Amino acid sequence: MSAIKQMTASKKELLDLEKGFWTGDADYYAANADTECLVAFPEMAQAISNADLAKTASKPNRWRDLDIDVKGMVEPGSDIVMLTYEAHATRENGEAYAALVSTGYVHRSDGWKMMFHSQTPMEPAKG
Repeated sequence: MSAIKQMTASKKELLDLEKGFWTGDADYYAANADTECLVAFPEMAQAISNADLAKTASKPNRWRDLDIDVKGMVEPGSDIVMLTYEAHATRENGEAYAALVSTGYVHRSDGWKMMFHSQTPMEPAKG
């Protein structure tokens, strides 16, 4: 029987970071993304620099009514953690959005930094 490893990453800290990526501006992205980040969206899949990723957040308050339902979190090493969740939010134009999201973080000297992010859109619930 293997021992269960205690996670060093705080779930609350990581969820706070995630929420910031949904609602933050370019400065937030620059401060909280790693030097390079691997991203996978239907319209874009690539490794992207911190500066170029930050440019994608040029409009603050792009999302509202964000709801995150965590599906899983693993920490394969003391400096890497992966988080998977279902997100429901409203775009600034009022359109409902839902996605399965996975984000990877690496721990650097100044805290957790996003180094991977993927979204798979789902049909939003009719409400």
